[in-house]
Amino acid sequence: MPLSAKDAWKRILDEAHRELPDHTIRTWLEPTEAIALDEGRLIVGAPDQFAVEWNETKHASLLSRLAEPVLGSPTSVVFQVDENRQKRPQMDFFVAPAPSRPNGEGGRPVPNSSTQPLNERYTFDTFVIGKSNELAAAAAHAAAESPGKTYNPLFIYGATGLGKTHLMQAIAQTVLQRIPETRILYVGAEQLINEVIESIHARTMSEFRRRYRNDVDLFLVDDVHFLEGKEMTQEEFFHTFNALYEGNKQIVLTSDRPPKEIPGLEARLVSRFEWGMVADIGQPDLEHRIAILRKKQEQDHLELTIPDDVLRFIAEHVRSNVRELEGCIIKLLLFASLKHKEVSIELAREALSDRIRPGEDLPVSPKALPSINKVQEVVARRWGVTPEGLRSKARIKTLTVPRQIAMYLARELLEMQLVEIGQAFGGRDHSTVIHSVDKVGRQMSRDRTFRERVDHARQELCAE
Repeated sequence: MPLSAKDAWKRILDEAHRELPDHTIRTWLEPTEAIALDEGRLIVGAPDQFAVEWNETKHASLLSRLAEPVLGSPTSVVFQVDENRQKRPQMDFFVAPAPSRPNGEGGRPVPNSSTQPLNERYTFDTFVIGKSNELAAAAAHAAAESPGKTYNPLFIYGATGLGKTHLMQAIAQTVLQRIPETRILYVGAEQLINEVIESIHARTMSEFRRRYRNDVDLFLVDDVHFLEGKEMTQEEFFHTFNALYEGNKQIVLTSDRPPKEIPGLEARLVSRFEWGMVADIGQPDLEHRIAILRKKQEQDHLELTIPDDVLRFIAEHVRSNVRELEGCIIKLLLFASLKHKEVSIELAREALSDRIRPGEDLPVSPKALPSINKVQEVVARRWGVTPEGLRSKARIKTLTVPRQIAMYLARELLEMQLVEIGQAFGGRDHSTVIHSVDKVGRQMSRDRTFRERVDHARQELCAE
């Protein structure tokens, strides 16, 4: 008996779990539904046009390959908007933000009194997109184009210095350029906590609630993980979130971890944070780091000051985050000024000696340097867990062993500093990383099967 479209799609998704990360399945494929199967095509409905375009570009080819053995004949997986199942208003198309206006034409936003100032350099034009942040960037663009309608709330998470705040402020800048009268409230979680405490003490909660729930069109909260354990603030935040969401106001949140991994966060808030889009930002790979440095070079008009080979040298040896990359440029230029020397690789090696380990002088092929995200993805898939689990605080055995293996491979293949590795795995300290690396090494020396599994993961990473 031939398979129905629904059954065929279920089997294809089962196979896709072997090829794609769990978070990709959850974000892009689980919200879909098979519509029809005929004439060598499996038609799959997605919630909106943006999801259609993303799935067609990123996943359709793989899914079509997986469909052939399931259905016994060549079958193309095709995505279209399912009008009957739309969960959000459809975007017409993904478009780039409008160019910035000169300051004299209202290009620089003037935030209200309760808002943290916006950095005029934090725009979409200055955000460098790579594999590690393309989902977050695309979702941020979409939210800016259709505030309150597409991906609401937008929850962006990742380690410090990778661009979360940049994207958040870029949304605000774009919305203000398009709709200057937009009322924006941009706060850090710590500021929010302090305002709740002060309002309770001063008995001005009604004013607080009016300002946060009635006078806001775009609500931006940085570092929501600081709400951990703050029961009163979480209570107010819950009702504020509901009021804004029901009013179709855009909500954008950032954190250093996904909602489910924030300890002490109420389940009802976790649920609401996941209503829209949850997108992560990972560490940039070599090509991405070079592009970031070139953008910095362009912004500060340093094309004639810093040669390309110096930029590549920095990108090869500084791998932690965007903020550190930019800091290296500043430090190098200051060092060159003090020494009265032209910028060169030798000068960079001297100026950045605290960031470069001995034996790293020779350029490393980008092929030999998979990103830390790739290491986590490969290990997670081979050990049947999720990359998010490896980055979490959880200490269950099913996560501990693959986490230690991923740390071991990161140290071996990427030659990352212990602190960098710890940061990439949920903010663990260097002693934990040392213990993990040593333990995996010892286990490999006495367990052949274990060693072969680790070797297979290493081979996959080196073949990228």
